[in-house]
Amino acid sequence: MRILIIYASIHHGNTEKIARAIADEMGADIVKARDADVEKIKEYDVIGFGSGIYFFKHHKSILNLVDKLPETAKDAFIFSTKGGTPDFINHRALRKKLLSKGFRILSEFSCKGYDTYGILRLVGGINKGKPGIREIEKAREFARKLKERLN
Repeated sequence: MRILIIYASIHHGNTEKIARAIADEMGADIVKARDADVEKIKEYDVIGFGSGIYFFKHHKSILNLVDKLPETAKDAFIFSTKGGTPDFINHRALRKKLLSKGFRILSEFSCKGYDTYGILRLVGGINKGKPGIREIEKAREFARKLKERLN
């Protein structure tokens, strides 16, 4: 089973840390959304999509990439790093796009990440040091459980 993780990590590398932890645990290939090739994506059985959250949505590079994908019956999972907003809202736009393309959403993961976006930069940001060891281990545990389900 071939697994691909597609991610966007823009400001502090928060999501890249989580994407790499999940990829290591699952033995998955990993690619930045801006470098993802739609034709290459078709070669994978399971695809993980993740980024930081911006105004309650995944980064536009992830959402735009999903728009370019053909309809499929592949398995997918969603992950994100966030300042503090609720997961059920944050993943809604990406979940809706994936489901409309025929993806089956296997699971979702989110954790706090250092956030200095917008006005938060004036106060030095929130969630300093996140994701840290604890969040990365939770991401690894998420990946182990997901991999067990796939086997």
